[in-house]
Amino acid sequence: MPASSGAGEIVRENPARPQEIVGRVPVADAARVDRAVRDAETRQRDWCRVPVGDRAAALARAADAVDGMPGVAELLARESGKPLADCAGEIRFAAAYLRWAAEHAPAAYADRETDDDAGRLVLRHRPYGVVAAITPWNAPIVLTLLKAGPALAAGNTVVVKPSPLAPLAVARVLAAFPPGLVRVVHGGAETARALAGHPRVHRVAFTGGAEAGRAIGTAAAKAVTPVLLELGGNDPVVLLDDADLTEAAMDRLVMASFATAGQVCMAAKRLYAPASRLAEVREAYLAAAERTLVLGDPLHRGTTVGPVVSAEAAGRVRGLVADSVRRGGAVTELGSVRTDMDDGYFVRPALVTDVDDDAPVVAGEQFGPVVPLLGYDDEDEALARANAGDLGLAASVWSADEDRAFAFARRFDAGFTFVNTHNRTGMALRAPFGGVKRSGHGREYGAEGLLEYTQTCAIHAPAAFRAGGGGMGAGAYPS
Repeated sequence: MPASSGAGEIVRENPARPQEIVGRVPVADAARVDRAVRDAETRQRDWCRVPVGDRAAALARAADAVDGMPGVAELLARESGKPLADCAGEIRFAAAYLRWAAEHAPAAYADRETDDDAGRLVLRHRPYGVVAAITPWNAPIVLTLLKAGPALAAGNTVVVKPSPLAPLAVARVLAAFPPGLVRVVHGGAETARALAGHPRVHRVAFTGGAEAGRAIGTAAAKAVTPVLLELGGNDPVVLLDDADLTEAAMDRLVMASFATAGQVCMAAKRLYAPASRLAEVREAYLAAAERTLVLGDPLHRGTTVGPVVSAEAAGRVRGLVADSVRRGGAVTELGSVRTDMDDGYFVRPALVTDVDDDAPVVAGEQFGPVVPLLGYDDEDEALARANAGDLGLAASVWSADEDRAFAFARRFDAGFTFVNTHNRTGMALRAPFGGVKRSGHGREYGAEGLLEYTQTCAIHAPAAFRAGGGGMGAGAYPS
């Protein structure tokens, strides 16, 4: 966890070497949050009058600046524990999203006009004003730009509160935007509540855990402020009886669970395989883990799994493994180790078998490098177990028959379903992402993600009252 050298400062350590201090940022109290919001509101009055094409061009320039910004990937690796190659990939993807948003924003935000026998109707997409973006540590750059990009393109300004577990790289990247459009306030829960509940904030976008999401939603509700929530998931994987177990497919499945040490909301978290193929799937999975999982220092070449983000996270994941053993489960350690496990918050990736669905490692979101493998007898059973619980972020189905996979996918209780892949390899800039049930509401990516940062406003002249119209009684209902 971040250590504090005083009430007004966050000190961020390196999860791979906790004795190493990566950087310090000041904590914003309520007064500082207020200044940031009011300054953003003043800047927004001019920014919203800039033509949308020019706003989009500013996003494209920011994308180029982010893409070539030196030192950011290493800084992100040191503060978050993510492997350096993953951090570089995140930065490239974030820049690609900004370019996509810049390309599609003008059409998404254009007025829509209908003039026909029913009258004349204009639909406008207007900005909210000031958007509060409260972002997590596990993919801080892309998850921040997913909010700031479309918000700015729509004519809003943004106040960002990064996670105290990864505040440094985000702040550096946000400097790529024109001055004054994006402001940063640092802090923990108190700062987040002050920002979400500020009366001059008119839209809140949050990605994170359910407990923090409830607190953000409560604070925003007091000001009647709408909230976009992307919360956690306990994402199931269902391998149908004809699933392809080639090396490439199994490598994708393993990395879907253990990228970012499993600390990803849409990671593959529960694996369901036909009982008749369970042993075969297990062996293929173990072989893939040997090929793909290398636990080590995030800055070292070849590392694919780094430490978890904090001592608390390491203790929680180890507790899940110990509980599985107490319940009679079998735990198999995965991959290879190229570090001293005692140097940082390292947890060996593990596969758990022989546990029931009520075990915490199955029933809850692990958010760490441990995943259970479970057998099923028929598809209806697999579907019922996969859909169990209050979360519904993502899911995946694996089959050699794409039509069969899509038919099964339509029955998932999930906001996003992958076919024959999972996690980031299954994402697309055009595909809206978000959860159902208790995994949140609202969408990011796609046209739906752009429109989250606008309010649809209508201008309407009914045909009855236009020149030559037949009129309508003063108390009549429209037909």
